Amino acid sequence: MRVISATEAKQSLGMMIDNAQREPIIIQRQHRDVAVLLSIHDYEQLRGMQIEAFNIFCDDIARRVQARGLTEEKFKTLLKNDD
Repeated sequence: MRVISATEAKQSLGMMIDNAQREPIIIQRQHRDVAVLLSIHDYEQLRGMQIEAFNIFCDDIARRVQARGLTEEKFKTLLKNDD
């Protein structure tokens, strides 16, 4: 992964966009990582992984609460009592 300074990023945005198609680029300010530039393909892949992980988490929680007897009706009652 390539690392560049924020100053260099400002001066060479076009080149950075081209390079980001091949690999993510870390942008540093005062020797600290502050941002990452990546291709839209890489971004969509990461986003898809997060959504998939969240859906797996939700499915797991649903199985656990069903196993403990929480029905949809009981859940709605709990939500109503929370007002």
